[in-house]
Amino acid sequence: MHRTRGKVFGMVAAVAAAGLLAACGNSDSTATSTPTLAPTTTKASAVAPTTPGGDAPSTDQSAPETAPTTSVAAERPQPVPSQFITTPSNAPALTDKDKTFLEELKKKGISPASSDIALTAGNLVCQGKSGGATDEQILTYVTAIAGSDPSFDESKMSVDQAGKIYVDVATASYCNK
Repeated sequence: MHRTRGKVFGMVAAVAAAGLLAACGNSDSTATSTPTLAPTTTKASAVAPTTPGGDAPSTDQSAPETAPTTSVAAERPQPVPSQFITTPSNAPALTDKDKTFLEELKKKGISPASSDIALTAGNLVCQGKSGGATDEQILTYVTAIAGSDPSFDESKMSVDQAGKIYVDVATASYCNK
């Protein structure tokens, strides 16, 4: 009899241990996403008065229902410090070389939104050529710059054509000048 009780007690203990371990989960304790703030909605409603008998009075007037309101604590980005903002008052003056490059681009039909865009492309061409980059590599980067210009209009020319113009004009009038 003692052997049977021992076996039963052992089986019960094993099942209980298995049940407890299974309840612990799959040991996935890492966060998989950033928590977000869920909007909270509140809805105000009016309660109809009741009569002494517990019945609501029969009137055709309904209590107006207010619209739900949503409030989310939004995170606001900090403004960019003024030392990093380029304005006409603190922008570097254009050199004669820069002005010539921009004029040549305009003659070819490219009027960048900012001289910084064109000068970045021009400098990339010059640095790429002096650093031994292939024409294909240079053209890829310059085409990306040309296509990112907010004033670029694909109805006037393709982005590949604009990239080629940047490379040609920089090579002829900007690099080593």
